[in-house]
Amino acid sequence: MDHMISEIRKELEQNADDKTKNSTQRFFKEEVVCYGVRSAIVGKLAKKYYGEIKGKNKTEIFSLCEELMKSGYCEDAYIAFEWAFLTRKEYEPDDFQMFERWVGNYVDNWAKCDTLCNHAVGSFVEQYPQYIQELKKWTKSDNRWYRRASAVSLILPARKGLFLDDIFEIAESLLKDKDDLVQKGYGWMLKEASKAHQKEVFDFVMKNKQEMPRTALRYAIEKFPEDLRSMAMEK
Repeated sequence: MDHMISEIRKELEQNADDKTKNSTQRFFKEEVVCYGVRSAIVGKLAKKYYGEIKGKNKTEIFSLCEELMKSGYCEDAYIAFEWAFLTRKEYEPDDFQMFERWVGNYVDNWAKCDTLCNHAVGSFVEQYPQYIQELKKWTKSDNRWYRRASAVSLILPARKGLFLDDIFEIAESLLKDKDDLVQKGYGWMLKEASKAHQKEVFDFVMKNKQEMPRTALRYAIEKFPEDLRSMAMEK
């Protein structure tokens, strides 16, 4: 399996280019470590190599995922998180502790946070909704990525109209957060929830707009009709 990790990294290096590497950095405030490979190519490599390991048991696959993450490279993490998502039919309740550890140990920018949490963690909590209570605990973390993760883990469930009460509870907990990446995260969660529950999300926004940072507010109302957006933006 070490050989496979080496092969993946070799292919990533072969597909890297300076233009992609330089343009990637523009999306982040912090320094990020990346090869400089276009996301479409990384996605193809993830699926290609998953085809070679999908017959292995989940423990072995997750071990490979973690080995990839240890490099710190964004592309390695993307492949690892994609593999974790592709094993979703085998998720068990105990896997939450591993996902929680991955957020704490390996997530150091918004792209890693969203790639892991939108898909793997989001799929996990759809299967085991009782673990949304653990997401709520993340809202109190000193780690900005746990706080963002508490919201973005519910993006895809929100899009399906699920867990509205929990979404509002997480948004209330993060309401006055001073970190713009956390504000964008819970605003995005509310925006997705508004697709199925426009009135409820609008009422939530109107109730809280005086305390809600404008960044979060703008994200939350993005899909509203123009008249509702105007009402929400009024001082």
